[in-house]
Amino acid sequence: MQELNIGPAADFTDPGRRIVECDGIEVGVFKLDGAFYAYGNICPHMGGPACQGRIIAKVDEDIAPDRTSRGFVFSKTQLNVICPWHGYEFDIRTGRHSGNSKMRLLPVRVRVSEQGDVIVALPPEIRRGIADAGMGVPPRPSPPAA
Repeated sequence: MQELNIGPAADFTDPGRRIVECDGIEVGVFKLDGAFYAYGNICPHMGGPACQGRIIAKVDEDIAPDRTSRGFVFSKTQLNVICPWHGYEFDIRTGRHSGNSKMRLLPVRVRVSEQGDVIVALPPEIRRGIADAGMGVPPRPSPPAA
């Protein structure tokens, strides 16, 4: 299993993200509320670079006690990364799609060392899963027409 030191944890903004290459695989590393999360940079929908999208608060519908909508509000607790190809949203903490919990980004091991550096590790089974999904370092094709 290859481990990659991507630098001091203190150098990450919070919330923040970096896209790194680890053993030939692109990985999105996120810092949120002091914790680190990492995923293969491939959207399970159509293979887009999901971790490179915008980071925004999840949009929730505010439902009144009488079950009518009061409109939409931004979540105060959940940030999502939005795949730039088709707008699929994934919770940064879990990697799960907001509307379909079975659809998720492939998690990658990430930790902070005793020296304070962020370390990404790709165990063979995760590396195979990401590679099987078609994600690699070569340039991606243009997004399909919507």
